[in-house]
Amino acid sequence: MTVIRVTKSFSFEMAHALWNYDGPCRHIHGHSYKLWVTVKGVPERGNSDPKKGMVIDFGDLKKIVYRNIVSRFDHALIISEESRQEITGNAEQLFDKLEVLSFQPTSENLILYFASILKENIPGNITLAKLKLQETETSYVEWYMEDN
Repeated sequence: MTVIRVTKSFSFEMAHALWNYDGPCRHIHGHSYKLWVTVKGVPERGNSDPKKGMVIDFGDLKKIVYRNIVSRFDHALIISEESRQEITGNAEQLFDKLEVLSFQPTSENLILYFASILKENIPGNITLAKLKLQETETSYVEWYMEDN
């Protein structure tokens, strides 16, 4: 049985602010994020299966990631619940696409969150193997299933 890894990359724009952070990232600012999603599995061997020879169709992987991550976070402002409670006024009225998360929206926390979302939505015959989230041209975080 041969295990193959399949990777698809995605790009999206997102703004965030790190509440009570001691550097400039405490202010609302944006990034052009890149996300690489790697799954692993055994290529389909059934003669009658239209996906014969595939671990997963790239289009199917794209649908999963777009539906659960890209469509939700692209051009959104991401803040923590803690910061939302401190914002005067109603943030939802200021921003059409606001995501309030239970954690500080650092790249490290976001990649953990993305991994939890994708593990729940990937078909049972394949495994989420790796995520890479690039925040800037020179900065990224990685998550490996084997480490968790």
